[in-house]
Amino acid sequence: MSQTPLDRAETPDSPHLPGLERIQDWIFDLDNTLYPATSNLFSQVDQRMKAFISEFLGVDPHRAFEIQKQYYHEYGTTLRGLMLNHGMEPDEFLAYVHDIDHSVLEPRAELDAALTALPGRKLIFTNGSEKHAEDVLAALKLAHHFDGIFDIAAANYIPKPQPETYQAMIDRFGVTAAESAFFEDSAANLKPAAEIGMTTVWVRPKDAPWFKQSHDLSHCHHITDDLVPWLDAAVRTLGKR
Repeated sequence: MSQTPLDRAETPDSPHLPGLERIQDWIFDLDNTLYPATSNLFSQVDQRMKAFISEFLGVDPHRAFEIQKQYYHEYGTTLRGLMLNHGMEPDEFLAYVHDIDHSVLEPRAELDAALTALPGRKLIFTNGSEKHAEDVLAALKLAHHFDGIFDIAAANYIPKPQPETYQAMIDRFGVTAAESAFFEDSAANLKPAAEIGMTTVWVRPKDAPWFKQSHDLSHCHHITDDLVPWLDAAVRTLGKR
């Protein structure tokens, strides 16, 4: 019987992870990828987005939340929708929504060790701001692993999954798509990466009620419920090449 996407998560017992032999660059999304969604960090961003929109557009919080989610689904980020539809300047928005309590994040010694053992360059590719990425990495005590951050400003505020943003990131860091792996909690954001030849790893949320088995996940080359054991398996795989 063939596997469904729900069966495909690779476990710590995976003896071999195919397709990693040429990987030189390991590219990571930030939020809900390097830390679990259960940390509830991004829920703080969510609440501050709602408050900002309510004030900026002069609408009640319920309507602000509707606009927030509508723009996220239509444009990839709420920020992009506000810029295109309301002429909003991005800097104040980004500073406000990322002014949050990062102390809810707990460093994971095992993630630090897995990244240390993983050979090659590591990069951050996020729809958030560089300052937010720096704050998250500092809280997780992982900043020393990463050689660069490609944030929403570097993307000219055009978010993933727009294909031109992936190309801009590749150009910025001199990445060869076929020699890179991209980790994301959003399966949709992995599709453009796969189309240009990247190896893709879906860091699947542990609780994903929106997930339907009918979703096309053929662009997700690897699926894991936990980044650490997957990276450990990758290190073992690379050690055997």
